[in-house]
Amino acid sequence: MQTDKLKVEIWSDVMCPFCYIGKRRFEGALQQFEHKNNIEVVWKSFQLDPTMKSEPGKNIHEYLAERKGFSLERSIQLHEQMTANAAELGLEYNFDRAVIANSFNAHRFSHLAKTYGLQDAAEEALFRAYFTEGKDIADQATLIGLGEQIGLDPAMVKQVLESDQYADDVRQDIYEAQQIGARGVPFFVLGDKYAVSGAQPTETFLGALNQTWNEVMPAATAIDGPVCGPGGDC
Repeated sequence: MQTDKLKVEIWSDVMCPFCYIGKRRFEGALQQFEHKNNIEVVWKSFQLDPTMKSEPGKNIHEYLAERKGFSLERSIQLHEQMTANAAELGLEYNFDRAVIANSFNAHRFSHLAKTYGLQDAAEEALFRAYFTEGKDIADQATLIGLGEQIGLDPAMVKQVLESDQYADDVRQDIYEAQQIGARGVPFFVLGDKYAVSGAQPTETFLGALNQTWNEVMPAATAIDGPVCGPGGDC
């Protein structure tokens, strides 16, 4: 009987629109994957802009135009295109409501959720809060509320956010990303063997899952049945 799990690590940032799209496409592949119940997904922290300061009153279109050095019109056009891509997957992007915020505490929140087996739920809640609901993902009250939504104790979330707990975990993830050459997100590492960069099509993720499984897991697969032991003990 199959007992081991194939680990899939996903480096991501809460404010990365391709990361939410990549999450949905990977989930689509996972639903088609024969061994989906034997996949362990681990979310890893990455910050697109570690120096970003929370600016609740600033427009995301203006921020991207300034950061990339192109026109406001071009920024709006890119966000509209991204919104259309997301909609194809059933995701609702409301960039006009997006709140500029540093994602470090959101990543700490994700690590907290991981210790309770709720990391995927935390990531989903964070993405939805930022891209759909226009919430400030750096705000303590927002994170406490999201924690309560997914089943975390609000008092515990508050206590963690008021400390520096899990800060080193976030930094370690970012360091690991640098070591493996992940310069952008989403970045998927399957079974410590193969990497998939970007929000690839579902078919690409499915192919990577099948290939990795066949190469990494066959030795762990066994079918129990009648056997004879040493010395003719049957």
